[in-house]
Amino acid sequence: MASFEVQPVTGVIGAEIRGVDPSQPLDRSTVADLRAAWLEHLVLFFRDVDVTPDQQVAFARRFGEIQVPHLRTAHGGPPEINVLDQTHPKGDGADTWHNDSTYAPCPPMGSVLRVVQLPAVGGDTCFANMHAAYETLSPGLRRRIDELEAVHDIVPQIVVALERGHTTMSAEEARAQFPLVRHPVVRIHPETGRKALFVNCNHTIHIADVPRAESDALLGLLYEHVKSPELQCRFRWDAHSLVLLDNRACQHYAVPDYRERRILHRVTMQGDRPYGPAHAATAATAATAAAAAAPATEGHDGRSGAPTPALAARG
Repeated sequence: MASFEVQPVTGVIGAEIRGVDPSQPLDRSTVADLRAAWLEHLVLFFRDVDVTPDQQVAFARRFGEIQVPHLRTAHGGPPEINVLDQTHPKGDGADTWHNDSTYAPCPPMGSVLRVVQLPAVGGDTCFANMHAAYETLSPGLRRRIDELEAVHDIVPQIVVALERGHTTMSAEEARAQFPLVRHPVVRIHPETGRKALFVNCNHTIHIADVPRAESDALLGLLYEHVKSPELQCRFRWDAHSLVLLDNRACQHYAVPDYRERRILHRVTMQGDRPYGPAHAATAATAATAAAAAAPATEGHDGRSGAPTPALAARG
């Protein structure tokens, strides 16, 4: 029985957590219960909390190893924190449905988000459940995309970031650091085993090994499907809120409806290499073997014993 209240905000995604202060040390049982709620609802909202940058990093570390930003913005901040500083957000790239950093071989597991400056009006963030996105496709389409992989690319977003002054990394430097990578169109969540749609219009450039026209048509259909309101929730930020996001099975969209400065601090946790239905059995066998061989340690869920499934599945 959790020692805090979990209040769902929609029938498919998001829950508000009441009775937990992320700025304070948390016991093992509370962290384990929070993780269970996170896996169920994919994004957790904490209100009426005051969290410093160091406390934000410490809270994120309770759920996974910290991932130093793959691509730092030009706006400064501590090494673990990526500072997103925007005044004219339309077209910056956050105003599309996306998972973060899928151009990396191991995209982030999740993020802890905190707004430190808000416009007077606007600046909400929307979230969408990619388990539900997959499950509401037709059976025939699900069978088709279960077998597919897609190519993800950092360069399109680097070009935009350079144009807007958000980075100093050139497209050539970005390509050298992050070559094109293939991920399954449908990934298996490494902790729950559920299938999730795993393509997004920021980083996915085409479906592998199919004609380009077919790829464009299929991706277009999937991108439109993700926009369905029944898959989503919308969060209105304030100066005393914190968000915990599962990047493996949740996409987000920053609403670009403001013209005043908005500053967000993001801390990300290291993720695993995505695998799809075709490789699920192999990944499960490897995870079981790793768990059996591991010494008794304390996992990120705060319990002693073998590593959590997420840690065991990382390669």
